[in-house]
Amino acid sequence: MKLPSFPEYEVRVRYATEHRCGVVVKGPRLSGNISGTDPLKDNRLLLEAKALDDTDEARHTAAVVNELSREISKILVSHPLNAKRLAEGKSVANIVLLRGCGIRIEVPQFEKKHGLWPCMVAPTKIIAGLGLSLDIDILEAPGATGDYRTLLTSKATAIAKALSTPLQTSPSVFVPGEDEHKPGRSDGYDFGFLHIKAIDDAGHDKASVFKVKGLEAVDRAIAQLAKLLWQAESTGDFQYFICVTGDHSTPVEYGDHSYEPVPFTICRLKDFVGAVGGESSVLETSLDPFPLPTVKAGEDLNEAIGLEKGRKCKQVQAFCGDSVFEFNEIAAARGCLGRFPGGEMMGIIRKFLKLNA
Repeated sequence: MKLPSFPEYEVRVRYATEHRCGVVVKGPRLSGNISGTDPLKDNRLLLEAKALDDTDEARHTAAVVNELSREISKILVSHPLNAKRLAEGKSVANIVLLRGCGIRIEVPQFEKKHGLWPCMVAPTKIIAGLGLSLDIDILEAPGATGDYRTLLTSKATAIAKALSTPLQTSPSVFVPGEDEHKPGRSDGYDFGFLHIKAIDDAGHDKASVFKVKGLEAVDRAIAQLAKLLWQAESTGDFQYFICVTGDHSTPVEYGDHSYEPVPFTICRLKDFVGAVGGESSVLETSLDPFPLPTVKAGEDLNEAIGLEKGRKCKQVQAFCGDSVFEFNEIAAARGCLGRFPGGEMMGIIRKFLKLNA
């Protein structure tokens, strides 16, 4: 689309996941240092983008984005889908909320900085975009949707195949900016990042029961990943490590992002296997795909928590490492790593790999 007052700019809009889309404005004199139009809460007025610094570029970009917001509304109001919605007595979709303005910057490639060939499963486009900015290959994982319908087994399988190439064929990877795929790296990958969005969505939706059940589903997916990796490690050609963490907290009581520290754990795969009961226990794990759980109306959160407490009693001491044997914010505070900023995480991971090589 074109902007009447700024014809020199090219605008592209592409669907991402759920209600999200990506909006790209291409042209000269642009800045990422502006606010958005999204008020972030319901029943509030649409905002105007404003410059966040005193540069001409920021003020100019805010003017471009405000006109873009108005032009998108004009297109949507006259869209045939909205005419149909009006005829059915439904509300119209008449605005795109613009937020998170940014400009792609030059950053070191992940492999160059950390010495590990990386891959990622991340249907959520903002996460995939961050990965692409670091030249991380985005793996194809059929059925992985980045929402409540996602297939976690497909994600685990894709990562396991990529990390066990050439024992298995690596999944295809997305071509940036295209609706196409290309073969994955023939020599495989050293580092896999598996992102799960549904738990964050449950926090935003204040869906406490679903969040508990969703975390249980993540447990199952990690067990499936561990089985697939253990089968590869048992050949003697691979050694694996598992790290589990979160990038932010989204408490169900609050319904939005908060700023508490998140738990972080890392271990050798063979220690994970020992902690869950040994090889036989891991190999008994079913690899059948499973959907995320549904929540019945009126289901009691206390029942779900009671089941969780029952499982907790099965293990009352740490298998190795420090004394922590639970994965939650309170227990992790007692861990040997202490509290550290996210910028130090890859250094900790690399040091752990080096110690155990």
